[in-house]
Amino acid sequence: MADINISSLPDRSAAQADQGSHPAEPIWDLIELLFFAYRDFVSDPDDVLAKFSFGRAHHRVLHFVNRHPGMKVADLLEVLKITKQSLGRVLKQLVDQGYVVQKEGENDRRQRLLYVTPKGEALAMRLAGLQTERIARALGQLGPNAHEAARRFLVAMIDADGRDGVQKLIARADRARRPRS
Repeated sequence: MADINISSLPDRSAAQADQGSHPAEPIWDLIELLFFAYRDFVSDPDDVLAKFSFGRAHHRVLHFVNRHPGMKVADLLEVLKITKQSLGRVLKQLVDQGYVVQKEGENDRRQRLLYVTPKGEALAMRLAGLQTERIARALGQLGPNAHEAARRFLVAMIDADGRDGVQKLIARADRARRPRS
């Protein structure tokens, strides 16, 4: 595949600022860069997952269950925006192979709460480590405040009515992960 020389891509920011939020021409460079960035962002984990006969859906489930121990199946369905049937298939494989466990809710026995096992946490952390390395390399090339600028851009890419919920979900997981002193 040919290399993409980013410096040769046209700077469209000034032209689009003049056109408002609805440019006449699609923002091809950013659209394609997002496709390529996503392709490469998931490629390292994909290689690891393939060894277990797992795919990206398994990765997403492991990621969110690891970040949110005790997550309800219903909440996971809402986060992933997939059907109950799709989640059921993936979840069954992860449970059967010892990566995830389901427990009844303490107050409501109909609730199914999800937890990663030590084996599931190890795999989730391995995958997150690969993606963290890629993100850190990219941010390191962008200079100061790159993390915050990237974070603002990605939040802005989320539908406006879902942004607060996503940010609260991330903050809750971040607080839970911090060691207590």
